[in-house]
Amino acid sequence: MSEQTGGAADGTAYLAAIGTALPGEAVTNAVLAKTLGVNEEWIEVFIGTRTRHFARDLNTGEIRHSLADLCAQAAERALAEPGVDASEVDFVVMGTATPDTLMPATVNHVADALGLDQVPTFQLQSGCAGAVQALATARSMIASGEYRTGLVIGGDVCSKHLDVKRDLKDAAPSDLVNFVLFGDGAGAAVVTDRPVGRRVALRRVLNRFTGLGSKPGQVIEWFGLADRYDDRQALREDYKAIEERVPVMATEILWELLGELDWDADDLTYLLPPQLSGRMTKKITEELDVPGATEISCVADTGNNGNALPFLQIEKLFEKMATGEKALAVAVESSKWIKAGFALEKV
Repeated sequence: MSEQTGGAADGTAYLAAIGTALPGEAVTNAVLAKTLGVNEEWIEVFIGTRTRHFARDLNTGEIRHSLADLCAQAAERALAEPGVDASEVDFVVMGTATPDTLMPATVNHVADALGLDQVPTFQLQSGCAGAVQALATARSMIASGEYRTGLVIGGDVCSKHLDVKRDLKDAAPSDLVNFVLFGDGAGAAVVTDRPVGRRVALRRVLNRFTGLGSKPGQVIEWFGLADRYDDRQALREDYKAIEERVPVMATEILWELLGELDWDADDLTYLLPPQLSGRMTKKITEELDVPGATEISCVADTGNNGNALPFLQIEKLFEKMATGEKALAVAVESSKWIKAGFALEKV
């Protein structure tokens, strides 16, 4: 753990390193369709995602990787990058919608696996905005001047809701979506108070609840001993509401962030759009209409693995980003409608 003496003079936080982890081999639409007994063409046309990765064996249901396993792998890869030392980590913040257990918090299993001790840990319970909320928390901690280096993690294991034994022949399309849309994965970033390693400044983070009076677009139930056998669906999604609202919210996020930064759309070299599905991401990117920016997307190959997605996008971004270039990421959480996003600049 580094000495907690002074953060960045201007409160800027920097992304120094990135790491990701995807479990097992990629599962194609053909394999998924055969296993679930659904139409492969429907997956390709309606969802637009080609492959995804699962922490469970698709045939037996056996758990091969826990969320803690994947997050620790991603963090180890980030901490192994040049310019980063695990002994300097002052805190850990993690965002997830699918923790391994309610207690202990999964973040503490991850810290244990990394050999970290005597550091503050935080776990934020959230969907697609959780990773952004974790970045916002880390940025605030760095700006406080009390901490110099933090580890930010995001990940989800959505396959815990994938019942391969269920007969889906009569399932409604709205129900089938949940079986073909999601995947599993994790990502991690090292955040510092100084430009080291990748030297990418985190210029802005947006995180705002905007769902006052609105019905949830997605619900994931938690079942205790008293109610685990009732007839509630574990996972419900209002795909029509998501399809209608997310593109509008994404456009609002883009222009709100640009306005706060005093950037023009032409200043952007890269755009990281919301990663709902291959089809939805394409639609949203077209509506965002930033033709001068290169799109950085991954969902068509990874599936929607929730809080891992921003890190997977950042990893691809870092392969391309040059000094002086700017990038803007947009994320929308449909569970209760949260606007999120962040802006990056390589220095």
